[in-house]
Amino acid sequence: MTIKAVLFDFSGTLFRIESTESWLRAALAATELTLPDDEFGRAAARLDEVGALPGGAPHHIEAPAHLAELMAVRDVDAERHRAAYTGLAREVPLPDERLYDALYERHMTPAAWRPYPDALDVLSALGERGVPVGIVSNIGWDLRPVFVEHGLDPYVDTYVMSYRHGVQKPDARLFTAACEALGVAPGDTLMVGDDRRADAGAAAVGCALHFVDHLPVTQRPDGLRPLLDLI
Repeated sequence: MTIKAVLFDFSGTLFRIESTESWLRAALAATELTLPDDEFGRAAARLDEVGALPGGAPHHIEAPAHLAELMAVRDVDAERHRAAYTGLAREVPLPDERLYDALYERHMTPAAWRPYPDALDVLSALGERGVPVGIVSNIGWDLRPVFVEHGLDPYVDTYVMSYRHGVQKPDARLFTAACEALGVAPGDTLMVGDDRRADAGAAAVGCALHFVDHLPVTQRPDGLRPLLDLI
């Protein structure tokens, strides 16, 4: 198989969200609120436990029963995405109602995200080889500013975001749309992701698959680099 294009997932693949502690600290600063150290630690731990930080928790955390249906379709549109994650955050008592919206707003900022150490090198190498790149993400907001701020946007040829299509991975239509935008057949395309359920949907249209581990940035310095040997 000759790889003529590469599709990447976003969160846990090219970028990783900040820690729950950093996330909560930024929301507190935005609302000009403070928490005593012990309360801060308990709140951060509980937010992490319920999976309230989008992109931060392992895949498929079991949501509370009253949010389970919403969480299952959270990436279909922006409204459901916000409702799902602010709903999870509200499982944790916080001292001011404004914090729940501040937390959600924070995770959409470029400052909340860091690219994996080898992301730029891998994307630029693909560009030098003339291999077009697409992003296929289950998400409820426009992630392009994150790529722009961190200098990765010049290496991306198309973005396919679930909330704009009304379906979410593993729905094959997202991968088909990305391949069509790149002008490359799925059978000549490699999908790189960290979710072995959602990203594996690319195989249904004939894409090859390459998986990476969803780890903190400091723990995965070279997780993307091996894919260059596949091109």
